[in-house]
Amino acid sequence: MDVQFLRPLFDRRGPWASVYLDATRSVENADRQVDLRWRALRDRLAGQGADEGTLNAIDSALRDQPYQPGQYGLAVFAQAGEIVMVEPLPAPPPSDEARYEALPHAMPLLAQRGEEVSYVRVLADRTGADLEGLAVGRAPRRRTVEGGEDFPLRKVRVGGWSHRRYQRAAEESWERNAGDMAAAAVDLAESVGAEVIVLGGDVRAVQTFVEQLPRRWQDRVVRTDAGSRRAGADHDALDDVTVQAIADVAARHVRETIDRYRAQRGDHAAATGLVDLVSTLQRGQVDTVLLVNDSSSTDTLWIGPDDPSLIAVDEETLRDAGVQEPQKVRADAALLRAIVGTGARLVLVGPGEAPLEHGVGAVLRYADASTAASS
Repeated sequence: MDVQFLRPLFDRRGPWASVYLDATRSVENADRQVDLRWRALRDRLAGQGADEGTLNAIDSALRDQPYQPGQYGLAVFAQAGEIVMVEPLPAPPPSDEARYEALPHAMPLLAQRGEEVSYVRVLADRTGADLEGLAVGRAPRRRTVEGGEDFPLRKVRVGGWSHRRYQRAAEESWERNAGDMAAAAVDLAESVGAEVIVLGGDVRAVQTFVEQLPRRWQDRVVRTDAGSRRAGADHDALDDVTVQAIADVAARHVRETIDRYRAQRGDHAAATGLVDLVSTLQRGQVDTVLLVNDSSSTDTLWIGPDDPSLIAVDEETLRDAGVQEPQKVRADAALLRAIVGTGARLVLVGPGEAPLEHGVGAVLRYADASTAASS
């Protein structure tokens, strides 16, 4: 999981207000219910010491959110009277939550977003295609491509000596149109860093389209005959295929990371346990952190106010490093800050899914004598 989109939350000193709210407005009297839930959270933040300017900023941010159909949630992060980030959640949070702490409480946001994958979806017929590309952390990019050939596109039964010529002309038109569509899809896929191309629509158009793709992209295609470019067509089946294709790639990421961790652990070259992980984060060795997300955890760590690599399991270590006022914070918040600040990645795993000590471990960029001694 690439967590660099959270960097704006860790480039400033706190304290931070973090709010998770069920913002669903698709039922009767929903606006009133959302307002009541927010009022309860506002009182909770005020009781924790949040300033009036920050509370008013969250007021405005929630009020100005555009209507969205269906059930969903919002994660809001504010500091010093300013909204820094508002993130829609794909579903309401398990419970409404508000914290005013030294660091933003961003782990529930990551838990709900899950492992994200950049993708391209193509809905094709014999005349053109509708394309959608999504890079992680960015808005979708959409475009429509109409093939340059519009005649002949159907294999008509003309009979006689010209039958084969008409048949071949139709196939050549399909191929040329598919070439135009494939070129546009590759351009979009490269620009968003797609890991999978979901391709639906007309069966023959799909087949011809794949044949026009470079081989490196053919291996990333998931085909389906679901979907149609016709006006008013139902795209639910295509949506289901897209979600499953993305989930399959995300699951593969997790498996590959766990396999790398097991291999390094076998060579005594992985970080295992909280103390080991903190030590390797301090040295900038961590490539990917594996973490069991435990919202009930009471573990804490110490941090310095500015440098994210200034993280320790005890206060004295930071004072020895010259930090005048170390801060004691939630362990998951401190780890996430260090992950973002050192350019590492994060993989959330379930309990027992990987051989972790106390729910944490890491794949390292490199191992050294300190790593071997620690292990």
